Amino acid sequence: MEAYEIIEKIEKLRLDRGWTYYRLAEEACLSQTTLFNMRARKTLPSITTLAGICDAFGVTLAEFFSDETATSVTADEQALLCAYRKLSYANKKAVRTLLENLERKP
Repeated sequence: MEAYEIIEKIEKLRLDRGWTYYRLAEEACLSQTTLFNMRARKTLPSITTLAGICDAFGVTLAEFFSDETATSVTADEQALLCAYRKLSYANKKAVRTLLENLERKP
């Protein structure tokens, strides 16, 4: 994937979510200047920067580079995924158990 393709994919994910550059910068723990410079100069983000952007979007690096990046994640699903990723292993297990039990109920 070339630099412009990576930048365009980031832009597509940002627009799909209705996010501003400010929101993406906040979610990815980056400065807006970093995002603007990357876009204006068509330069590749560092792996660390791209990983932060992927985390903000709730996708892995592998998903980002695949042809089928999950762009249809709703804002609610994104918020849940972000919260889930911050949980301890034990709490993640408890959430999965709760969801499995909720799925089984009619």
